[in-house]
Amino acid sequence: MATLVKAERLVKEFRVKSAILSPKKIVHAVDDVSFEIAEGEVLGLAGESGSGKSTTGRLLLRLIEPTSGRVEYRGTDVTAFGSEELRRLRQKIQIVFQDPVSSLSPRMSVGQAIGHPLEIHRLGAKESRKETVLSIMEKVGLSPAEYIYRKYPHQLSGGQSQRVVLARALVTRPDFVVADEPIAMADVSVRALILRLMQDLKAEFGLTYLFITHDLATAKYLCDRVAIMYLGRIVELASRDELFSKPHHPYAKALLAAVPIPDPRVRKPKNLPTGEIPSAIDPPGGCHFHPRCPHAMKVCSEGRPPLREVAPGHVSACYLD
Repeated sequence: MATLVKAERLVKEFRVKSAILSPKKIVHAVDDVSFEIAEGEVLGLAGESGSGKSTTGRLLLRLIEPTSGRVEYRGTDVTAFGSEELRRLRQKIQIVFQDPVSSLSPRMSVGQAIGHPLEIHRLGAKESRKETVLSIMEKVGLSPAEYIYRKYPHQLSGGQSQRVVLARALVTRPDFVVADEPIAMADVSVRALILRLMQDLKAEFGLTYLFITHDLATAKYLCDRVAIMYLGRIVELASRDELFSKPHHPYAKALLAAVPIPDPRVRKPKNLPTGEIPSAIDPPGGCHFHPRCPHAMKVCSEGRPPLREVAPGHVSACYLD
């Protein structure tokens, strides 16, 4: 399959405001990240909170500017785009935010919120836009569409709010969607419905997803390949089946071991890493994971391990064999 989106050595640093005489501090949010997403693929980006997943997604869409590196869409460097080129590109690349309620204006009805991208991109005749909005609402399960069209965000359930932001992202008929933890705010009872809806929409619209999640069980259900991210770096990337059957990096193994199993006879492993993810302002040297790794060696603190192929299509940033 042809490559649709490519990230090449992306770096994003944020300067922390401090007192005038204090030394300047920098948050290393994304640290030299590279990957490709094929057309029609679902690439999962998984890891703990604070690992840089959402920042990476926003860099791909140029919602924030990279400190260095580049992003390509269909072979074109979008980091060099001007404002008008970027406006046209946004018709084809969209995002579903993690919190649907905060991403919807309380002053706009559902119909206005979903139809707003059509106005921005001047798509379709003004008279026909409402029909376009009603059509996409029916496709995402917002029914009866005519009734919900007039509602406001505070009148919606969590599942309905999530469907609204999905409809808003898809109304321009994009090729690529960054789904930033799209079920994190939904009730457990509707999460499976949202995931199934995303699968159906992918097939109907020919979508390509970057699916950001901290839940590997969800990634296993939806993704074709999964990249594991830790403190701004990708530490492992493989196909879904390969990663879940033969994880290589200790952090990937720890994440998989932490996935709950609905069987009281299965005991939780005792060698899970302790502590929390370190600060991105002052990350550990070498492999960022080595202070929490049960298999850490001296070399792990001395140099950054490169991503190397441990099996066909399976790369891992670890010195272990």
